[in-house]
Amino acid sequence: FINQQTKSLLLLQSLKHNTKKEKKKSMSLLPHLILYLTLFTVAVTGETLRPRFYRETCPEAESIVRKEMKKAMIKEARSVASVMRFQFHDCFVNGCDASLLLDDTPNMLGEKLSLSNIDSLRSFEVVDDIKEALEKACPATVSCADIVIMAARDAVALTGGPDWEVKLGRRDSLTASQKDSDDIMPSPRANATFLIDLFERFNLSVKDMVALSGSHSIGQGRCFSIMFRLYNQSGSGKPDPALEPSYRKKLDKLCPLGGDENVTGDLDATPQVFDNQYFKDLVSGRGFLNSDQTLYTNRVTREYVKMFSEDQDEFFRAFEQGMVKLGDLQSGRPEMDWQGQKLVEQLMQILLVISGVVAVVVGYTTESFRTMMLIYAGGVVLTTLVTVPNWPFYNLHPLKWLDPSEADKYPKPEVVVASKKKFSKK
Repeated sequence: FINQQTKSLLLLQSLKHNTKKEKKKSMSLLPHLILYLTLFTVAVTGETLRPRFYRETCPEAESIVRKEMKKAMIKEARSVASVMRFQFHDCFVNGCDASLLLDDTPNMLGEKLSLSNIDSLRSFEVVDDIKEALEKACPATVSCADIVIMAARDAVALTGGPDWEVKLGRRDSLTASQKDSDDIMPSPRANATFLIDLFERFNLSVKDMVALSGSHSIGQGRCFSIMFRLYNQSGSGKPDPALEPSYRKKLDKLCPLGGDENVTGDLDATPQVFDNQYFKDLVSGRGFLNSDQTLYTNRVTREYVKMFSEDQDEFFRAFEQGMVKLGDLQSGRPEMDWQGQKLVEQLMQILLVISGVVAVVVGYTTESFRTMMLIYAGGVVLTTLVTVPNWPFYNLHPLKWLDPSEADKYPKPEVVVASKKKFSKK
């Protein structure tokens, strides 16, 4: 009996010791389990943008892009302003995926010749040079979509504007859509109301829109974009009354009726320096484009124009934030509206995080890796059922594209043909 009792005590002590050992082992595995679930969650949610994405695979990527942008600026100052605008024209059309850079094919009409891009966007060769330099350093590593984002940031920084940390990790699109670009990109004739509505549908605020319009602080625009302002605003046969008289005379001389509409003019008084002069010009009635000047004539956007014209630091902060948000736009399923896609991303992250936390807690409590994985697998299934089907509540805010024929509302001024006598030889 005594021997049996001793054996029982020894067995209990052994079990107690083993239990402590198992708990200790479970605690040592806990960080690994959390890491595993984190990596698995990232894999399920898909593409995740983050700073210094190429730190391991191409550590010199960002410095190479800036070096090439410096070369481009030295060669032609205007080129960096052109490259900066690629981000807006690319990201607004089905997300930041470099579809803007694709040429036409027999089976696809690209975006280069869309209404807003043809004879307007330029300096594609700068991106080609950047890509070539990156391919030499890190073959098949850096996406063109990320090049556009980095180059846009560098264009601003190299001309005196703010410098910020960009999030990277985008994938390039294999297709482009001229129709989508035609449908969504605003015309130079667009007014503030149209712009507010458009940006809002991409979850960009009024302040974001006004700040991002400040990209016109550098670069030039064509006479084609302002002929109606000078000679037939709103079909009246008269110039835009918002134009400051002396500035209008300057534009009349630059863009005469019947003249070459491909001639370019400065978008603000300091076209090679990124500053808040653009907003000061709007306050003075010296906005080059109608879509620019209307930001001051509209009462909703006027307060931001005034704010940025008086506080350059505030403009820089708002512009930086707007560019980061613009860069976050990613290709989504076309059958869902943009707010629906944002809701999908939020629900996916929330459900997977909750599943992961519950799985870790239960798995640790029961000391069962299998239980943990089963619970998390159930969470993945639930998340899939909630986020993959195109449920009706993902389409409560359908995107109302801007009418591409809006320009037809304002007839183009008739070209006055000078008499032959005027040009006859004396």
